[in-house]
Formats: sequence, C-alpha cells, structure tokens
Amino acid sequence: MGIRELLSEILSDEGHAIQLAENAQQAREARAGGAPDLVLLDIWMPDTDGVTLLKEWQRDGLLTMPVIMMSGHATIDTAVEATRIGALNFLEKPIALQKLLKAVQQGLTRAQETVRAPALAARPAQQVQPEESAGTGFGAQAPQAAAVRPGAVIGGSDNHLFNLSFDLPLREARDAFERMYFEHHLGREGGSMTRVAEKTGLERTHLYRKLKQLGVEPGKLAKKGA
Repeated sequence: MGIRELLSEILSDEGHAIQLAENAQQAREARAGGAPDLVLLDIWMPDTDGVTLLKEWQRDGLLTMPVIMMSGHATIDTAVEATRIGALNFLEKPIALQKLLKAVQQGLTRAQETVRAPALAARPAQQVQPEESAGTGFGAQAPQAAAVRPGAVIGGSDNHLFNLSFDLPLREARDAFERMYFEHHLGREGGSMTRVAEKTGLERTHLYRKLKQLGVEPGKLAKKGA
C-alpha cells in the first residue's frame, strides 16, 4: 500500500491521472473498463502474480498498452520472461525517482507513437488551401497553399495568446503548457495560492511543488495581475 500511494503521489504531481489496483482482479476490472496509456505492474501480488496477468492480457489481445514491471525480488530470468511476453521495461524496487520518471516517459512516448503510426499511414497526402487553414491557429497563409507548422496558439479567457511548439519533446511541451496554464490562473487570481488550488483541483502542497518544478514565481505574477 505504501508503495502504491507513493507512486500515485509522485505521478500525480507530474500531471498524470492515476488509477490504483491492489491485486490482479482489480487490475483486470480496470483494464476491462478501457485501455490505460501505461501500466505499472508489480510481480508479487496477493492473488495472481504479475507475469501471469501479463500472459493473460497477451493471450486475450488486451496487451495494447505499454507495461512496466516492478519487483524487489525478481530474478534476471523473470525480467527476461516478462520482456519476452511483451513488457516494455522492468524496474527493480526500491525504484529511484529519476529512473521511474524516465521509464514512464518512455512508455508514454511509445504509446503515442503506436497510436500515431496507423493514423499517419491511413491519411492521404493532400494540399491545404489558404481558406481551409484560416482561423485554426495553425500555420500561416501562403500564395498557393498553407504551410501547416507544428505548433498551436492557445487563447486564454483574458484574450492573451500563448504559443506552443509541437517540435518540442513531449516532456518539454507538457512543461511549457503547464507553465502557461498556471501563470494564467495565478495572474487571474492575483497570485492567491488558495484560489488557484481550487481552480486547478490541486492540493496546495502539490501546487507549491509543481510551481517550483516549473520555475513559476507566484509573487511576480501577483504583481503583474494587480
């Protein structure tokens, strides 16, 4: 339980939505409700071990998401077997924070690439005309066709626009968006951490950690908002 709660807190602070399962049956039920973006799966569980559950998902065609195995007692043979079945990675407990975050980021990147590949393959090549791209927030008009640039313009309710480049690595793009998001709310709320915590749905402790991680200074934004 302690490890589950710690992992949940760490990954929630990183901006991920977390669902916990304390045994294989709960994990089966969660998977039946829909495929998650990533699974952290322990090997030693009360009812069914993690490798057996991994085999079940592989057999039933449910291993459609990256799975990272975890264990404090597994052997090399177990890690090799899990990888052969379809596990993306294997983390040995106690898990170092940076190693955890790196493995999770790699897993999510792999999941996005898997989803993106069929979509790109099925999409026919076409030329975008200027009138089709006007007002989308993407690219700029050209005399013959619109060049769609990898980026987005995000508009705040105060009519401020923020540019976000899709050329950034996923983690940097997410950090950039979160930085804009929190700066927007801090500006609107005059730097009030209590009101921003309510608006964003975060506990104040998590909010302080997140702002420090992103390098956002509430005091400066409060003065700017005033």
